[in-house]
Amino acid sequence: MLLKKITVGVCASVLAAGMASAADMSGKTVEWTIPFSETGGSAKWANFFAPLLSEALPGNPTVVVKYMPGAGSTKGANWFQRQKDGDGTVMFGSSGSTQFPYLLDDPRVRYEYNDWNAVMASGTGGVAYLNAEDGKLFDGSANKLKGKKFVYGNQGATRLDLVPALAWDMLGMDVKHVMGVKGRGGGRKMFESGEATIDYQTSAAYLKNSAPLVEQGKAVVMMTWGALGDNGDIIRDPTFPDIPTFKEVCDKTDGCETSGPRWEAWKAFFAAGFPMQKAAFLPAGTSNDVIATFNAAFKKVVNRPDFAEISAKRLGKYPVYTGAAAGKALQNALKVSPEAKQFIKDYLKERFGVDLK
Repeated sequence: MLLKKITVGVCASVLAAGMASAADMSGKTVEWTIPFSETGGSAKWANFFAPLLSEALPGNPTVVVKYMPGAGSTKGANWFQRQKDGDGTVMFGSSGSTQFPYLLDDPRVRYEYNDWNAVMASGTGGVAYLNAEDGKLFDGSANKLKGKKFVYGNQGATRLDLVPALAWDMLGMDVKHVMGVKGRGGGRKMFESGEATIDYQTSAAYLKNSAPLVEQGKAVVMMTWGALGDNGDIIRDPTFPDIPTFKEVCDKTDGCETSGPRWEAWKAFFAAGFPMQKAAFLPAGTSNDVIATFNAAFKKVVNRPDFAEISAKRLGKYPVYTGAAAGKALQNALKVSPEAKQFIKDYLKERFGVDLK
């Protein structure tokens, strides 16, 4: 019932928006709220698109990126749910860490995706890496990493960090999770200071902040989460084609299996959190002409002759969806089987003591 409701709501708003006239945004300021700190991948994503959106919108309004970190993005998403300003001056950016609590019935969730108007969505990837000392033991498998103790800065058990948490557990690694960091940028800072010994970043943050650590010999790349192929298989991330995927590392690691309920649950939540990882929304009550204007502006951005080149350098090589395609991408991200959800709920209770009934 929930998925049907989302499908109808998103498609109806997109259809109505497509029939509306353009809105003039002259003299306005668009405040794009990101529910994380300014040091993470969502910040890099929004700051990349903000000036391009300003240039593409009629009247060239100022687009300002603001940050509202807290509760792994739930704080900001709950705030956005209460916004009813429909003139285009309020926009929100969500990520997989916003989608996962929603999918898992986290009691802190007070937001409903069906109420929001998606105007752009994009995929991303993730890269996991080790400190220099432990990286020397990595040989394409996790066999020599077993028995070592690792520390990881975790945003929250029901956030996007459950993808690496489950992956490392499947590899048989002993990882201690320090909970409550504010965004993946906070986890990276822990890694840089030596407080954490293992980390992962989404592609935009990795390209800007973590790749230099690898180049300096302060970190060693372990794996990406991969990407989804046309047939649903895990393939290499197009932004990092030379880095093995988690599936490849799992296949080479004793005791790690790429079939069965555990693997299917990991794959389901990877698919829910990364191929459509970030999305831009206008709030409930936004007028159709404003929705149409933002849809057209983001389409104009994506159709720029230089977009593929500049986005690859800043965000990686991933699809960007606009208009009706953004709504469809969101629907696909929110499709997780009851079996996968239950497996993850049981895993979170056993591993982190989080009881999501």
